[in-house]
Amino acid sequence: MAEKTVQLEIKRQASPDAPAVWEKFELPWRPGMNVISAMMEIAANPTTADGRNTTPITYDSNCLEEICGSCAMRINGKARMACSALVDNLEQPIRLEPLSKFPLVRDLQVDRSVLFENLKAVKAWVPVDGTYDLGSGPRVFPQQQEASYPLSNCISCCCCMEVCPQFNDDTGFVGAATIAQVKLFNDHPTGKVFKEERLRALAGDGGIQECGFAQNCVEVCPKGIPLTNAISDISRDSSRRRKTSCAAKSGAATSRGMIGCPGSRF
Repeated sequence: MAEKTVQLEIKRQASPDAPAVWEKFELPWRPGMNVISAMMEIAANPTTADGRNTTPITYDSNCLEEICGSCAMRINGKARMACSALVDNLEQPIRLEPLSKFPLVRDLQVDRSVLFENLKAVKAWVPVDGTYDLGSGPRVFPQQQEASYPLSNCISCCCCMEVCPQFNDDTGFVGAATIAQVKLFNDHPTGKVFKEERLRALAGDGGIQECGFAQNCVEVCPKGIPLTNAISDISRDSSRRRKTSCAAKSGAATSRGMIGCPGSRF
C-alpha cells in the first residue's frame, strides 16, 4: 500500500520586485497535520516534489493557537489562519499564497502595518495619564463586559481586510477591524474620553462611509467577531455626531444671519 502523502503548491517570491514562481512539495502525511506543521517540515528539508533543493518558505507564525493572528494567508484561495487549517480538511494539492492586499515582503510574508497605522489614527486604546497608581477604574457591569468581550477577541490577522471589496488603494478604507476597535473603546468607561476624536477620524477619507456592507468580513473572521454589528453601531454614532455638529453650526450661522449648516448641503 502506497504511503499517504500531502501535496502543496506554494507561490514564492524572493522579493517584492522578483518574479513569482510556484513550487510543489510532497510530504509524508501525519495525523493532526496543519499547514504550519507542513511548512516546518519543508524548512527541515527544503526539497521540492521533483527532488530539487530550494530554500525554506518565508512566512509569519508564532502562537500556533489562532491567537496571535500572524499566520494569515490564502489557503486554496481563501483568507484564513494556517495554524488552524488542518490538512485533512483541505482539498489537495493545497495552494498557499500571500494575502493579496498588503505589500509583499517575501514568499507568504506580507507587511500588515497599515492596520496598526489605522488603529493609531483612531486612538484605539484606553488612555492612562501617568505611570503612578490611579486607583480602581470605573466599574463595568457584567452585561457590558459580555457585550464588549467579542470585540476584544480581534487578533489583527487582517483577514477581514483581505476579503473586503472596499479595502483598496482607491478608497483608503480603514477596514472592519479598526471600526470594531473604535466600537470597543468608545463603549469603555475610560476609553470613551476619545470617543469624539475617534468618530471624527472615521468621518474623514477612508472612514465609515466607505463601507459597502458586503459582509465578507464577518464571514471570514476566525474569531467570529460581530463586525457588521459594530460597523452599524459606529455608522449610527457617526451620523448622530454629524447631525449634532451641524445643528450647532447652524445655530451659530443663524445668529450671524446665515441659513443652514456651513459647508453642508443640509
